[in-house]
Formats: sequence, structure tokens, C-alpha cells
Amino acid sequence: MVNRTENELRIEIVAYFETFIFENHINASLKVHSKLKSYNINPIVVKYLSKVLEGNYSPEGVAKALFYPRVLGTSINTSFGTRIQNMFVELQIADGSLIKGMDIEFIDKIDNRKKWCQLKSGPNTINSEDVRPLMKKFTDTIQLARTNRALANVNNTDFMVGVLYGETSELSMHYKEIDKFHPVIIGKDFWHRVTGFPDFYDGLVAALHECINNLDTKEFITKGCDELATEIRNSPLFHF
Repeated sequence: MVNRTENELRIEIVAYFETFIFENHINASLKVHSKLKSYNINPIVVKYLSKVLEGNYSPEGVAKALFYPRVLGTSINTSFGTRIQNMFVELQIADGSLIKGMDIEFIDKIDNRKKWCQLKSGPNTINSEDVRPLMKKFTDTIQLARTNRALANVNNTDFMVGVLYGETSELSMHYKEIDKFHPVIIGKDFWHRVTGFPDFYDGLVAALHECINNLDTKEFITKGCDELATEIRNSPLFHF
């Protein structure tokens, strides 16, 4: 990790969020998600959702039924997960992991041991069917690591799940099951271990809120929907 003050690191992370997550999401919403060709359409469901949203089957209703869930759900959540992993490496907060199945590697600033970490966004971001494959991945990775003399002293606590936001009390039962064998470190504790600054998480959340308040998001949802509705109105796929 490059030596920076707590404030310098926070400023860099906020700038990264603004450029590669927030502004990228707005741009993609207007350039990609406002185009009809970017959707696989279920004609029955989209007609029903148009009726729910607009009270009738209309180009505007169909546009909202397609655009809203993409822009307000799938699109931002996908880019968030991908970009966050890249951010740790690009800002030299951690190293990309050379071990399959791990996202980043870093020296834990609390116990000074090297950690191999799989990143997750929040405290409810895995399902029951994810637990066993994740546990197997950890076990296989540790066994493989121990065949390397340089990693002979690794133990279960050196392989962890890092959850970017939330509190320990909010962790789902699935994360708690994993935590019995490998630490699941969340929110403030996770950011402390990665950055070395005990209160980094709280300051980062506050700085990101300020950044969000200053973003120019005026009418981009309306503009994207209007562009998509125009395509829908002129498309032979629909009959209004």
C-alpha cells in the first residue's frame, strides 16, 4: 500500500467512486440502457408492468418497466462489485490475488499477517447455496497454499471474506456459518484492517454522501426513459 494520509486516501477513493461508479452509471444509463436492443423482452410481463406503472399499455409504461429495474438495480449493483475490486488494486490499497478464487491480498494492519480476501458488497449478498462452494474454495486454496513452502504457516484466519459495508449484527446467517471457519470482516473493522486507520469507514461514508449530494443527476432518468419510449413507439415488436 502506498503511504498516504487518511484524508488523502479518502479523497482518492471518493474521486474513484465519482468517476468510475456514479458518473459511469449515469453515462451507461443514457448511452446503453436507453436503447431497446440492450433488452431481452418478455412481452407478457412487460405489458403487465406497463399497466401497473402507467395504468395502461403504452410506450412510456413499457420504457419504465424496462429502464427502471435495469438502471436502479442490475446495472449499478453489477458495476459496483466489479469496480470496487479494481479500485483496491488500482489505488494500491491492496494487491490483486494470485490465488484463484481470492480477490485481493493485503497485510492486515491489526495483526500484521498477510490476508487473502474475497470481497462482498454487503451483509446480505450471498444465498444459502453459495456457502458450501465458498467454503470448499477456501479449503482447497489453503491446502494448495500449504504445499508451497513460502506459505507453509498459513491458517484458516488468513483467508477471509471482506464485506464492504454494514455492521456485524447485520450479517446474514449464511455469512455467520462461514465465520465459524474463516473470518467474515465487515464495515468499519474491514476498512481498518486494510487501511490502518480505525475510523476510516465512518469518514468515507460521510465523504461519499457529500459527493452524492453534489452530483448532477437532473432528469437523467426521465431523459433515458423518453429515449427508450421513442424507440418502443416506432418498433414493430409492439402494438399499442
